[in-house]
Amino acid sequence: MKNHQLKNILSNLNKNNIALMGHMGSGKSIIGKIIAKKFGFRHFDSDNEISKYTKKTINEIFSENGEDYFRKIEKDVVLKLIEKKNIIISLGGGSILNKKIRQKLKNESLTLFLDVNVNELSKRLKYSKKRPLLKDANIKKKIKDLDSDRRKYYLLADIRINNTHNSPYKNCKLFIDKFLNLYEKNN
Repeated sequence: MKNHQLKNILSNLNKNNIALMGHMGSGKSIIGKIIAKKFGFRHFDSDNEISKYTKKTINEIFSENGEDYFRKIEKDVVLKLIEKKNIIISLGGGSILNKKIRQKLKNESLTLFLDVNVNELSKRLKYSKKRPLLKDANIKKKIKDLDSDRRKYYLLADIRINNTHNSPYKNCKLFIDKFLNLYEKNN
């Protein structure tokens, strides 16, 4: 599939962009960059965009202003990103908790859920210092708690890929296959 084919299919599906969702550590940024590069799309990571907007790291925002302030900024930044056409967006894990974001994603984005089991996420995040929700927490328990709040929204994604053991490149190919199947079903 070529760049123009992806744009045409997105347009035929009435979608502006592709948004990746899943827990922290699920591979959204890595796979988002691979998909973007393959198709000549721009890639945006919502956490990076929040940091640019606030001129602070995510950790600084959480420690100085708290999670509620972060979620407000996240909502504003993500809603603006979703309006862009022909881009790949790697969403922060908790962004889907916001009803306006979920609605706008449903209406304007093709969504991809990268599903990773809790044990694997715990291993991947064990030494992370850039995740304020994991600060001083039992990582496995925290991920289970987050999963119980978020999974129901992640499962609403248009496409779901298990990213527990596959390479990012294999999952990019899986995404393309599932994307084409979704398109064929809708036409």
